[in-house]
Amino acid sequence: MTSPVLYHAAEGVATITLNRPDVLNALNSALLLELRAAVERAAQDEAVRAVVLSANGRGFCAGADLAGRGTGLQDSGTLLRERYHPIILALRNMPKPVITSVNGVAAGAGMSLALAGDVVLAGRSASFLQAFSKIGLVPDAGSTYFLPRYAGEMRARALAILAEKIDAEEAHRIGLVWKVHEDEALPAETARLAAHLAQMPTFAYGLIKEALNASLQSDLPAQLEREATLQSRASKSEDVKEGVAAFLEKRKPAFKGR
Repeated sequence: MTSPVLYHAAEGVATITLNRPDVLNALNSALLLELRAAVERAAQDEAVRAVVLSANGRGFCAGADLAGRGTGLQDSGTLLRERYHPIILALRNMPKPVITSVNGVAAGAGMSLALAGDVVLAGRSASFLQAFSKIGLVPDAGSTYFLPRYAGEMRARALAILAEKIDAEEAHRIGLVWKVHEDEALPAETARLAAHLAQMPTFAYGLIKEALNASLQSDLPAQLEREATLQSRASKSEDVKEGVAAFLEKRKPAFKGR
């Protein structure tokens, strides 16, 4: 039986691939369980310094597999808490950078999953859809958190309420996507960026994520203190010593990620 999630780690990059292409990588329990395990594996592997979340087939993720659940939505809140939330939190709290590489449609919770990355890349034919209201549901898996912060409150409300599909260029224009690449170039561009990140100061990246995750819930004095605390930790790392030495010696640094 083919695994719904593939995992490959090499040269400091862990690539996690959604692998239910026949249903546009719709999220069922088996996929969610394996995805959580893969994300946690990448987080715990000290050799991994960058993570890529991608998908096989012609779509990134069509959202929850409603066909597999029928009309039994009474326990959607429990399902979210037990299956979805741990994945989103693990991606956001991952102490290393996460690239989401979006090919084709990212709808519903699939869009939430895409937005959970630190850097979102998209193919030219990618599309994004907050499909929830079309079937009487509320955006979930982090969408109501990510959308106002990335696109602004007015756009977030319109995307959630109108449930209109937007293309990659529009997603880029309103701040949901970092860069758009031609479809055929997306895998190579994703791999190039991941390889670059895997050579950079991973420990500092983890601290940067920690600071940014807390920033929108903090006032300025609290955030200034957080920056100082994190900077103190960063300044004691091996990577800082190497970075300063390389700067003074006018050479490329060889970061170790610690």
